[in-house]
Amino acid sequence: MSIDFNDQFPILAEGLYFNHAAIGPWPKCASRAVQDFAEENMRQGSQNYRDWIERENALRKRLAVLVGTSSTEDIALLKNTTEGISTVAWGIDWQPGDNVVLPEGEFPSNRLPWLAQAARGVEIREVQIRTAENAEKALIEAMDQDTKLLSVSAVQWSDGFKLDLEALGAACRQRDILFFVDAIQQLGALPMDVDACHIDFLAADAHKWLLAPEGIALFYCRQSARPRLTLQQQGWHMFDQPWLFDRNDWTPARSARRFEAGSPNSMGQAALLASVNLLLDYGMENVGGRVLANTVFLLDNLGKETGIILTSRPEPERRSGIVSFMHDRIPAKQLHRSLTAAGVSCVVRDQSIRLSPHFYQDEKHLSDFMTRLRVATN
Repeated sequence: MSIDFNDQFPILAEGLYFNHAAIGPWPKCASRAVQDFAEENMRQGSQNYRDWIERENALRKRLAVLVGTSSTEDIALLKNTTEGISTVAWGIDWQPGDNVVLPEGEFPSNRLPWLAQAARGVEIREVQIRTAENAEKALIEAMDQDTKLLSVSAVQWSDGFKLDLEALGAACRQRDILFFVDAIQQLGALPMDVDACHIDFLAADAHKWLLAPEGIALFYCRQSARPRLTLQQQGWHMFDQPWLFDRNDWTPARSARRFEAGSPNSMGQAALLASVNLLLDYGMENVGGRVLANTVFLLDNLGKETGIILTSRPEPERRSGIVSFMHDRIPAKQLHRSLTAAGVSCVVRDQSIRLSPHFYQDEKHLSDFMTRLRVATN
């Protein structure tokens, strides 16, 4: 599928938006989906609610394709990544002496829910992956017979450090250890395959690389792992055929719907379906290829600039959609102000400038950025 990027992404006319690792702008198709939903709701209310149900079912199917599972029953629609992580962290039957392994420097959402389990006698082992000779080996070596779960971000939020999920998943499967992945910085930017990576749980918000609104997220839970989570929320939507209110059997669905306690975000579903369709129709291999091409361009060109220090890892296996750098004499906050004034949308993370362009941007936009960067640093 070919896309008229200038038509589908009007933000291209508004400057250089290199901040998809924070909040991604909606494509025109997602914006129109929300407008259409709002217009329908204003004029007809919920008269077409059956169509909303069909759209929800279609979204589950497309998200299953996106993450690489064959079953829509593995897909739940939650509010955000944090809810997905908390569903796992508070749902596991922890025993005193159990431990959780995770990398140092995780985003708070993939750290705080695990740290909270210390009150239940769980040891939290945080592993330094950036200074390790082999990050995956360091994480695997931190696991032992008392490790119940390994939790990682597929891509680290501050500098784009990408982990080998297949190697980690294989190690967890061999040791009967649960494997959780925070995929918010990968899903929508690079291909994902939960089966190949032996992932038990995965969560990702829609508002970054998936180019959709805040307030809706994908939660994947492998069938074999679902019985291992005690439900922490109860409500009308967590059942097969949830609209049958005059029932005697209130047994939660066997599918991942069991984690959806309350009313769905129907407007968010409309937007997310439009954006996911855009990504899948273009092809995630093609999306990922363009994202990584942008990364290679930035790594190569930033590395040649006087005074620029790359803080993202350049090795091919560590590359993602995020590139971070600092300047040897200009503080990051000062440089960020100059870039913002020059029309570049980016952020400061860990004393570095973090860039995160998406697939609809290309070498022309990146070259424009390099020009603006040289002006800002001279």
